[in-house]
Amino acid sequence: MARIQLKLGVNIDHVATLRQARGTTYPSVTDAAAECEAAGCHGITVHLREDRRHIQDADVRALSRVLNVPLNLEMANAAPIVKIALELQPDEVCLVPEKRQELTTEGGLNVTGSKKALRATVQKLAGAGIVVSLFVDPDEPQLLAAAEIGAPYVELHTGRFCDCEGDDAACELDRLIRGAEVAHRAGLRVNAGHGINLSNIGRILEIPHLETLNIGHSIVARAVFTGLRNAVKEMRAAMAPYAGGRSCV
Repeated sequence: MARIQLKLGVNIDHVATLRQARGTTYPSVTDAAAECEAAGCHGITVHLREDRRHIQDADVRALSRVLNVPLNLEMANAAPIVKIALELQPDEVCLVPEKRQELTTEGGLNVTGSKKALRATVQKLAGAGIVVSLFVDPDEPQLLAAAEIGAPYVELHTGRFCDCEGDDAACELDRLIRGAEVAHRAGLRVNAGHGINLSNIGRILEIPHLETLNIGHSIVARAVFTGLRNAVKEMRAAMAPYAGGRSCV
């Protein structure tokens, strides 16, 4: 099987987390993005949460001015955030579920239960020229609903696999593989993300049809020891053997 170039989107939310912890002006998310670009990343991802716990509106504005790679804005389907996205027009938007109490995104969107609201937002964003992805668990009903409402991409939630070991991890990986196959057959393009690190990336590469992995926390954590540019390069090198994954149908 011929190798496919799997793209890396680097999520720099936790650079902002470090800044917000002390209320300083540093570290700079634009400087962090520049380091990621210098290391060869294919995109920058930030999550503008409703509670603004890390990334701020000004960060998104600044990134939209200076980036040389696509900006992927993760966001809830909330009217004030949708308004900001329509104003700033990032290259991509990934709609995600969001709860104030969570430490990080805990699961995929309930697409089947909110098709009307999601369809309206997908249409608004697409009308502004923004590529839209839905962050979903690898479940057939959710994937088919994503295709039904017109989303061109899904991002498979890999967090459950990344948090498991042994037989449980194997089961979750098979779910991801089957989910990617279902999405592909439904005409969806497939990204993935959440919890991916250098220890589990080898198994993630078994998932077929992937175009982009969005990885943040593990890269920023690794950067504490190696520097951000080296941490991005390490992850890119680990992704290089991707050949389109394996089928499990």
